[in-house]
Amino acid sequence: MPQSLSQILVHLVYSSKNRHPWLDDETQPRLHAYLSRVLADARNVPIIVGGHTDHVHMLFGLARTVTIAQVVESTKTSSSKWLKQEFPRLGEFGWQHGYGAFSVSPSEESAVIAYIANQKEHHGELSFQDEYRGLLEKYGIAYDERYVWD
Repeated sequence: MPQSLSQILVHLVYSSKNRHPWLDDETQPRLHAYLSRVLADARNVPIIVGGHTDHVHMLFGLARTVTIAQVVESTKTSSSKWLKQEFPRLGEFGWQHGYGAFSVSPSEESAVIAYIANQKEHHGELSFQDEYRGLLEKYGIAYDERYVWD
């Protein structure tokens, strides 16, 4: 087969260090747009980026030539530097060490898009920690609560 093709949809989630609510209504839209550009620059296909005051969600098609770990490293590193440069008040900003990456079936893509688009309403009732635990349980990922948060 001379051609290498793939369609791998990834729902990537990570929070700010200690889940501090750095990301206000001014920073979120600009950060989400920036993260979309970082994804695209690495030949991923950004579908939607969203989140709330203390975390981000990204749904994207994973490029054939990169790993999820590389996507995490590039999005965290570049966005952290960008946030500090664009918003000097965020000089102490940082992302948590870990992340969650979940595979998404194409048949579930629209549901995940809606989920990410409605983060503000969603988090009127649910903390990031409870949301993240729910995602881990939904995808059957075993975890030790002592090592999930930093």
